Amino acid sequence: MDRRRRDTTDPALPRRAEPPQDRPSEQAAWPFVGRAAELTALNAVAGEVRDNGGLRVVQLDGDAGIGKTTLLHHWLDGLPDFLVLRAHCHVLERDFAFGTVRRLLRSLLAADPGIERGQPLNGAADTVVRMLCPEDRPRHVSGARTDGAETIQSLNHLAFRLSRRRPLVLAIDDVQSIDPPSLRWLAGLVHQADAHPVLLAVTTRTGERPAPEPLFNELAHPSICRTVPLEPLAPGSVERLVAEVFDTRPVDPSFAATCHDATDGHPLFLRALLCDARRSGVRPDSKGRESIKTFGLHTLHREIRDRLCQGSEDTAALARGLAILGDRRPPELLAAYCGKGEAVIRCAAGELHALGLLRAGDDLCFVHPVVRDTVRAQWSPQEVGEAHARAARVLHLGGRPDEEVAAHLLAAGPVQGGWAVAVLRRAAEEAVRRGAAETAVTYLRHAVHQPITPEEQAQVLLQLATAASHYDPALAVSYAVAALEGLKDASLRTKAVGVITYSSLLSRDHRGLAVGLAGLTAELSTPAVSAPSARERRLRKEALRWWLEFERPSLRSASGQPSVRFDEELTGSTPGERQLLGIRAFDALRAGKPAGEAIELVNRAGVNLPMFSLDLFPLHYCVARSLLHLDQLDRAEQFCGHLLRETRARRLDLLSSSLLVYKASILLARGHIGEAAATAGAAAEGPWPNGEPPYWLSLDTIRIDALVEQGDLEMAETLAARHSSTDPADVSWEWSRFLMSLSALRTARGDLYGGLSLLRECGHHLATAGALSPAIAPWRSRAAVLQLALGRRRDAHALLEEELDLARRCEIPRALGVALLAQGAMTDGPRGLALLAEAVSTLERTPARLELARALHAYGRALMQRDDKAGARAAVRRGLDIATACGATSLAQRLQKRLHDAGGRATTSMAHPGGSLTVSEERVTALAAQGYSNKQIAQRLFVSLRTVETHLTRAYRKLHIAGRSQLVAALGNVSGSRSLGTQGSGGGT
Repeated sequence: MDRRRRDTTDPALPRRAEPPQDRPSEQAAWPFVGRAAELTALNAVAGEVRDNGGLRVVQLDGDAGIGKTTLLHHWLDGLPDFLVLRAHCHVLERDFAFGTVRRLLRSLLAADPGIERGQPLNGAADTVVRMLCPEDRPRHVSGARTDGAETIQSLNHLAFRLSRRRPLVLAIDDVQSIDPPSLRWLAGLVHQADAHPVLLAVTTRTGERPAPEPLFNELAHPSICRTVPLEPLAPGSVERLVAEVFDTRPVDPSFAATCHDATDGHPLFLRALLCDARRSGVRPDSKGRESIKTFGLHTLHREIRDRLCQGSEDTAALARGLAILGDRRPPELLAAYCGKGEAVIRCAAGELHALGLLRAGDDLCFVHPVVRDTVRAQWSPQEVGEAHARAARVLHLGGRPDEEVAAHLLAAGPVQGGWAVAVLRRAAEEAVRRGAAETAVTYLRHAVHQPITPEEQAQVLLQLATAASHYDPALAVSYAVAALEGLKDASLRTKAVGVITYSSLLSRDHRGLAVGLAGLTAELSTPAVSAPSARERRLRKEALRWWLEFERPSLRSASGQPSVRFDEELTGSTPGERQLLGIRAFDALRAGKPAGEAIELVNRAGVNLPMFSLDLFPLHYCVARSLLHLDQLDRAEQFCGHLLRETRARRLDLLSSSLLVYKASILLARGHIGEAAATAGAAAEGPWPNGEPPYWLSLDTIRIDALVEQGDLEMAETLAARHSSTDPADVSWEWSRFLMSLSALRTARGDLYGGLSLLRECGHHLATAGALSPAIAPWRSRAAVLQLALGRRRDAHALLEEELDLARRCEIPRALGVALLAQGAMTDGPRGLALLAEAVSTLERTPARLELARALHAYGRALMQRDDKAGARAAVRRGLDIATACGATSLAQRLQKRLHDAGGRATTSMAHPGGSLTVSEERVTALAAQGYSNKQIAQRLFVSLRTVETHLTRAYRKLHIAGRSQLVAALGNVSGSRSLGTQGSGGGT
C-alpha cells in the first residue's frame, strides 16, 4: 500500500484533528469571483492557438497574492481540447538545471495513462524522460545516459509530437523563479514552434523577471505574447466574495465597502481579513462594519504566527521542515528531517490542515508562499543556513538526486565531510551534460569553499574551468591557471592546459597563456615514457603547443622553428594521432605542398569525426581551416553546418558564434558578398562576455572586403580605423589577412604606394609564420599589379613568377587561376590572351565565382584589343551576370562599362523582376515564397532575425511589391530559380 496514501483513520495511527466548526470556508474551495475579463482574454488566446495553430504566449502578471495561480488553474481546469502540462517554479530550485522542465515532464507522466499501464515511451519522450527524470521514469524506460546535445532537441521533438495529437499548454507558475536552462529551452521553442499549436501560459510577479532577462524578453515579446495584468478586485467583486464566504444574501454594501477599503481589493489580504472576521464571529452587516475596521493588512503575518502557536511542537517542526524542504515532500522525508516518526508527521499535517495553513489533499503543501515566508522570517540567517545544511544531509542519505541536494548546499554554509563536495561535483557534471554550464559553475564555486584538501581543490578548479569554457572563456582561463598550481596528476595538468588553449581561441584575454605555455613546456621536457598512455599525453601536448605557436608566432622557440615534432608514424588510431594528422594537413597546406597530400591527411584526420570536445581540440579547428583553404567548400559548408547544429544543441553559444566567422569566410570564398557581410555582422552581435568577439579582426576583414566590392569605401574605412592601434602580436595569422584587405581598400582609393607597402608587410608576416602557399593569401599577384602600375615591371614579373610556381606546385585550382589571371593581364599579345583563357578555364572548375568574373573581365578586355568584339561581349556579359549575382557592385560597374565599349547592352541573369536581388536577398525571398517564417529562415541560414527582415524589406522594394503574399507571383517559378530553397544554405539545412 502506498505509504503516502493510506487511510489516516487507521486505528494504528493517531487521528487527524478535525477542523473547527467556525472555519468551514477555510477548508472549502475559495470562491472564484471578479475575473471574467481576464478569463475572456485567456480563452481568446487559447482559441487562436486551437483554431489557427502556431505558438502563443500568455502572461498573467500581478503582485504576490493577487490571485495569479488561482486564476491560472481555474482557467486550465475548464480548458477543453488541450493537453495541459503544469509546473510551479520555486526559488530554492532556481539553480536546479532543467528543474521546471522536469516538473512539466512529471506532469506528463502523471497524465499519460499509457505509461501507468506499462506501455513504453517512444522517440523524444523516452530520451527526455531518461535524461531529465531518471528517478521518475517507468521501469521499462532505458537508463542509458545521453549527452547534452540531445536535451534541447529532444524537448522540442517531444513538444511538437504532443502538439500534433492535440493542442498543448505548458503552464508555468511563478516563472520569475525559473531555472536558466529551462528558460533557454522555452525561448528557443518560441522560435521553432511557428507551425505547432502550443500555448505557453506563465505567471509573473510584478517587477520581477527571470534571469537571463533577455531570454524572458523573447518570450514576452508583444508579437507573440499577450500580457494580462491582474488588478485588485473591484468593490462589486468584493461584495460577491463576502456573500460567498458568509453565505449571506444580500450583503450589507457598507460592510463590503469597508472590506474593500481595508484591503484595497487584494485577494490574499481579503482572504486573511474575512477568515479572521468569520473566526471572530463578525457578521456582514452594519454592526460588523465597525468591527472590521480593527483588522488590517498587518494582521496577515501575525495571524499565521498565532495559528502556528496554537499547534503542538510537532506541528511547528513540520512547518519548519516544509519551509526548508519545500512543498509536496513525502512524509518519510519530512520525518527524517524533523527527527520524528511518520505517524507523528501525519498527525501534525492534520493539525496544520485544521489550522488553515495546509492545503487539502495528501500532498503536503502550504496554502500560500506567504506562510513559508512567515516561518522562515522567525529564524536568523545562521539558523537558516544550518537548516539547509541539515536538509541537504537528509536528502543525501535519502538517495535524492544530487542537484536537489546541491540546491540546499548552496543555501548553507560550509559543510563538514567530503560528501558535500562530491555531491556538488556530481551535480555540476549533470548540469553540464544537460547544457546548463552556468548552473555547474555555481555549484563548483560553492564546492571550492568547502573544507577540502589542496589537491581536491585544484581538481574542482579544473572542473570549474571546463564548465566556464562553455560561456566565459576568460573566466575559464583564470580557473585553469589556478588549477595548474595545485594539480599533480600529469593527465589532469594536460587537460588544464587544453582548457587554457581552447578558451584562448574564444577570448581576447590572453593573460593566462604565459602560465599555460610555461606549464606545457615543462611537461614537454619531461623524458618520454614508453607506456601508451604517456605517448598519448605527449601527442596531445604537442598538438596544443602547435596551436599556441600558430596563434602566437612570438611564442616559438628561439631558433624560430616549430617545436612540434612530426617525424613519427601516425595511423590515426588514437585522438592524439588524429590531432597531429590534422596539424600535418594544415602545415602541408601552408607550406605549399601538393593539395593531394594535404587532402589525404585531412581525410585520415577527419574520417568519422567525433563530436567536438575539449579533449579533441584543435582537431576540428585544423580540419575546418584546411578544407577552407583547399577550396573544398562543399565539405567545409557541410562541416560548418554540422558543428553549428551540434554546438547550438549543446548550448555552446560562444563557439556557435565563432563558427559564424568560419561560415562567413566560406560565403566570401564562394563570392556571396552580401550574405558573407550579413553573417559576419550576426557573429559580431554576440553573445560575448566582454562585448568583443575573439575574431573581431577577422570579422571586420570580411566586412571590409565586402564593402570594397560593393563600392562603399567610406564604411570600409570606418571599420579599418577601429584597428589602427592593434598590436600584430596579439592577432597572429589574422593580421596578414587584414593587411591584404586594407591594401585593397587603399588601392581602391587610389593610394598605390600605401597598398603596396601593406602587401609587403603582409608577405613578411606570412613568411614568418611559414605560410608560403598562395591559397592562404595571394599577396604576390596583388603586389605585382601595383608594382606594374608604378612602373616596376621587373619586380612585378619576379613576384608573378614566384606565385605562379607556388600555385602550380600546390595544385589548388583557385590559387592557380588567380596567378594566371594576374600574369595574363600583365602579358601582351597572344601569350597574354592564352594565359587569360587558361585562367578562365581553371577558375570555371572552382567555386570561386568572383575571381571568375574578374578573369572574364580581363579576358574580354584582351579580346577587345584583338578587335574581337563579339567574343569580348560574350565574355564580359557572362562576367557581368556573375558579378551582379555575387553583389560585387564595383566589379559589375566596370564590366558594364566594358560591355558598353564592346557594343553590347547589359542584361540581367534572372528571368523575373528580381534580377537586381543580391544572392542573400534571393535566398531569403525564395524561402519566404515557400512558406517559411522569418524565424525559420534565420535558423536555416544561421543568420539573425534582423538580417532576414532587412533582406526581405529590400527585396520587396526592388520587386515593387507590398509584402510576402505577392512573392510567389513576383518570383515566378521559385523552384527553378537559383535560390536556396533546395541548396547552398550554408550547411545548416
